[in-house]
Amino acid sequence: MKIIILGAGEVGFHTAQKLSQEGQDVVLVDHDPEQIKRVADNLDVQVFLGSGTSPRILRDAGIENADLLVAATNSDEVNIIACLLAKNLNRLLFRVARVRNEEYLLDKNLLGDDFIDIDHMINPQSEMVRNIQSLMEIPGASEVIDFAEGRVKLIGFTVVENSPLAGMPMISVGELSQKMLIGAIVRQNQVIIPGGKDTVFAGDMVYVVIRREDLGEIPRLLHLDAGVLRRVIIIGAGQTGISLARLLDHSGITARIIEKDTQKCIQLSEELNHVIVINGDGADRDLLQEENVKDVDFLVALTGDEESNILISLLAKGLGAKKTITRVSKMSYIPLMSAIGIDTVVSPRLSAVRAILQHIRPGKIISVVPLKGERAEAIEAEALETSEIVNTPLSKVKIPKGALVGAILRGEEVIIPRGDSVIKPKDRLVLFALQKVVPKLEKLLTVKLEYF
Repeated sequence: MKIIILGAGEVGFHTAQKLSQEGQDVVLVDHDPEQIKRVADNLDVQVFLGSGTSPRILRDAGIENADLLVAATNSDEVNIIACLLAKNLNRLLFRVARVRNEEYLLDKNLLGDDFIDIDHMINPQSEMVRNIQSLMEIPGASEVIDFAEGRVKLIGFTVVENSPLAGMPMISVGELSQKMLIGAIVRQNQVIIPGGKDTVFAGDMVYVVIRREDLGEIPRLLHLDAGVLRRVIIIGAGQTGISLARLLDHSGITARIIEKDTQKCIQLSEELNHVIVINGDGADRDLLQEENVKDVDFLVALTGDEESNILISLLAKGLGAKKTITRVSKMSYIPLMSAIGIDTVVSPRLSAVRAILQHIRPGKIISVVPLKGERAEAIEAEALETSEIVNTPLSKVKIPKGALVGAILRGEEVIIPRGDSVIKPKDRLVLFALQKVVPKLEKLLTVKLEYF
């Protein structure tokens, strides 16, 4: 697959890095010589210096033969114009644009089929708010990912000493296997796609697949904190903070939003009915104590300064906050967060990269989510009639080592698979795979040799 990426910032760079590691034909375009040099020095991709709104640059980059365009510059307008030009240069091209201004998303006709016809628009802030909302459903989880419109949930959490999973071999999971499946184990920065002989230990981070209807029961069984969400404090009234406050304004949850900018506070207080708006500094220890931060279920640090967000979250934890969610934009910071005591990180750039990656797979791939450390992926796919994975018991399917099937969706039924489970054509699957075996898994999901 030939993919052209416009913009060599964090989103473009990490998307290109991911794709080049998988052997995709990637071309990256940016107008900044320093960004181009960074890419050329670190990635095995083709680079062009110039603007994504230049028809000449797009042609030089190979737009007429490309399969996918990812417009991921820091300018919404550049991304939209580039998609408009690309539509006229290659009618078969799939176009993905990062669009941060929500006004563009509200007017569906403006960017719809009759005008620019962008195939998929990614709004990092919206993705991040959805992620925060999912995390609030299960306070004990550090990551919650939805598949199949939320009917299947992937929960990432750290195994505590008194968890029934601690010290348990996978083959002994027993009755829990009827309700969940462990898809991946993260241990000391190593990702394990488990088999029957593997054992879960306290301190491991595990990713568990569950049905939506079991959401209330599984946290209790696994000793996760599943208490009722009552109090939330948001720090920062930027675009993401305001969106989250609007969501909580109609939820019945007691919420406060703290913001330094007096004018923003005045405007917000006029708009919000139930969320209390406080004009102040979220890094002020006295203010946090005055607002009883020790009693909050979540403190969400969403200012535009990630160093401040980190310090605010650490301060809140020290003052007794049960859980913190911290906005961090620099992707190089993210792997360090758990080591310094940060509970959960949300990132607009990581959200954008994840949203982009679901559009670069062959076959009937519906979505792709990199797991912690990006050494493994959770993949949602449709089982094709022509693939080798259908109509055979899973125990007899040659699934690559380092991959497994986490869930089967057949109509409204969600099946947690076992060895005798049989996948049927058009079933939707949730799969786990180490990054290095993803190409083999993709071949398994596409077409049998005898089909030709």
